[in-house]
Amino acid sequence: MHDGVAACAGIVRRGDPDRFLAVMAAPARIRGRLFPLYAFNVEVARAPWAAPQEGIAEIRLQWWRDALEEIGAGRAARRHEVAAPLSRLLDADSARLLGEIAAARRWDVRMEPFADADQLREYLSRTSGNLLVAAGAALGGAPEAVLRPAGLAQGVANWLRAAPALRRSGRFPLVDESPAGVRALAEEGLDHLSAARARRGDVPGRARPALLSLWRTRSALQAARRDPQSALGEGLPERPLRDRLGLAWRAAVGSW
Repeated sequence: MHDGVAACAGIVRRGDPDRFLAVMAAPARIRGRLFPLYAFNVEVARAPWAAPQEGIAEIRLQWWRDALEEIGAGRAARRHEVAAPLSRLLDADSARLLGEIAAARRWDVRMEPFADADQLREYLSRTSGNLLVAAGAALGGAPEAVLRPAGLAQGVANWLRAAPALRRSGRFPLVDESPAGVRALAEEGLDHLSAARARRGDVPGRARPALLSLWRTRSALQAARRDPQSALGEGLPERPLRDRLGLAWRAAVGSW
């Protein structure tokens, strides 16, 4: 890989091992188009946690919003190990999508509870949903009507997996912290996943590797529906071997 892409791959391997494994399961020729996107996501996801001062975290997120606005306008990329390779991939629409991710991540800085389920859903759509839409675009394009609900399902699953740690850090990740509320959120995620899979045939073969990142989504949502208390306490149960075998199978047959 190009040196810039190799640096991005290292960031993803350390910061987002699930997406790293998904990219490594994809054909080698397209990895350079996914690693910069996922490295950007790691950078903005950890920005609110990288500094104790709220103002510094806001500055870091604003730096990314400005950088993406420049990329979208066709200006020269900033000197940065992720921004430079990212600039070679993005058109104006994808730069806008990533800019919205950086803006949405301000929630992680402010530590405020979501006002309602719609606000949480919007946050997950603008983070996980936008990222998956941008990944599909990087691989030649796929219908947003498929990628958006798939990304939202992935966002719900990852959010439920992260909820215990977020709660311990003083965040308020869940609108309804009752077992019934967790179960309802997991079921909503499964509904989004089913809606996306019902139209899987609309996704061109060239873009399907972007959807390999969902390899743990269904199992996490099912676990939360089955045992919602785990998302409120010790965390969702993991089944890494079974999920990895599922990833290998999906990559081999071109499914998701």
